[in-house]
Amino acid sequence: MNFPANLRYTKDHEWISLEGDVATIGITDYAQRELGDIVYVEVDTIGKKLEAGEVFGTVEAVKTVSDLFLPVSGTITELNSALGNAPELVNNDPYGEGWMVKMTVSNPADVEALMDAAAYEAVVG
Repeated sequence: MNFPANLRYTKDHEWISLEGDVATIGITDYAQRELGDIVYVEVDTIGKKLEAGEVFGTVEAVKTVSDLFLPVSGTITELNSALGNAPELVNNDPYGEGWMVKMTVSNPADVEALMDAAAYEAVVG
């Protein structure tokens, strides 16, 4: 499995990358493998300010629906519109074209407190 070193990770299997105060969020390679074929991503929190750990959407696979948890506090600003027609991008490229949302982070330092690649790999090992 692939866990890019430039990302931070949560125990709920989301990844986050930060540029300034704008974060991109998706699910990890491990999560997409556990879920199986992704058929739908639903995010109805665009424009909403949420706290870390709150549900920002759901991902639907052939056999299950799983909540998506926000890694840090902030405001959801964008949904990856490509997922509407091609949810399989989450399976094919979870850290690239398969990203889910972008957000404005309330406190960028919170991202540094999340797990690095080595710590996340130890969790899912």
